[in-house]
Amino acid sequence: MGGWLLIPLLVLILSACAEDSNAPKTTVQGGDAKRGRGIYLANCAACHNSDPSKDGSVGPAIKGSSRTLLEAKVLRTSYPPGYTPKRKTALMPAQPYLKSAIPDLAAFLGSRP
Repeated sequence: MGGWLLIPLLVLILSACAEDSNAPKTTVQGGDAKRGRGIYLANCAACHNSDPSKDGSVGPAIKGSSRTLLEAKVLRTSYPPGYTPKRKTALMPAQPYLKSAIPDLAAFLGSRP
């Protein structure tokens, strides 16, 4: 009779273990904000700032940048139609090697603290 009580407890324990607490957190955009942070720090922070909500020595604050803006600026050094740039400079080079990282950067830059 006591064994029947263990079955619901065992099911509860196994279902709790099935969720991987170390799995990357994704956003609606499908990117991984944690991975995006690392990509940002390695590729963007030198010009923009290690805190994307603050202006950098060369580039403006980019916290909240849309995926569309990131794709245009990072991949093509252009702006989406109708976008008004924060600065008039054109110093940022194209970085096509970051194409696959755009969803992660968008997830990080759009994420809430």
